[in-house]
Amino acid sequence: MAFKRPDGRKLDEIRPITAKVGIIPNADGSAMFTFGKTVAIAAVYGPRMLHPQHMQDPKTAILRVNYDLLSFSVEDRKKPGPSRRSQEISKVTEWALSPALDLKEFPNTVIDVQIYILQANASTRVAGINAASMALAQAGIPMRDLVCAVSVGKMDKDIVIDVNDEEEHFEDGEGATDTATARLANSDRFTLLQLDGKIQPSLIPKALEMANKAFAKIYEIQKKTLKGVMEEKE
Repeated sequence: MAFKRPDGRKLDEIRPITAKVGIIPNADGSAMFTFGKTVAIAAVYGPRMLHPQHMQDPKTAILRVNYDLLSFSVEDRKKPGPSRRSQEISKVTEWALSPALDLKEFPNTVIDVQIYILQANASTRVAGINAASMALAQAGIPMRDLVCAVSVGKMDKDIVIDVNDEEEHFEDGEGATDTATARLANSDRFTLLQLDGKIQPSLIPKALEMANKAFAKIYEIQKKTLKGVMEEKE
């Protein structure tokens, strides 16, 4: 019998998505991206000179990401400030976004990406990556492609897309697995595969197939949102 999702979605169904850009006026680029009740915003500042000078790279700009789950975003109020988890996700997000960027035009500079989770219902890191990708595009940073991200879960023996909080804590049967995935939108190149839990090797092709279908939907929303803002400026 197939796993019955707590919110009634089909196994391959994403939660409702909302996407907006230009939400922070004083940022060079900004965006909001939601998966259901998970709300992420991203702001881009730069390129700007990196200080102190000894940290500069004369060949390229440096991408610097800061991810933070705000204290009021979860029911159990979290301690303010950076945590080990947020530092890990910040670095993982840098790795996920970097292959899409052409930073050699801006030597000795830094591009700062601030990601804040306003409301958390699982899949926060992938929502943050989607928001950051859009914010970088709106900031005019040269990009080879947009980056699309989604979580893929294994609930007992079934693969599901876009894991929510109840599914993240699912403990029945064989237990839950949550995998954060990201890919260049128009390429077969994955930029993130971060597994939390265990999954049988035989299920990986199904998980990636489901992720690829979700990427296509996410990309269309990202592209449509960015195009709409460009048309408004014209």
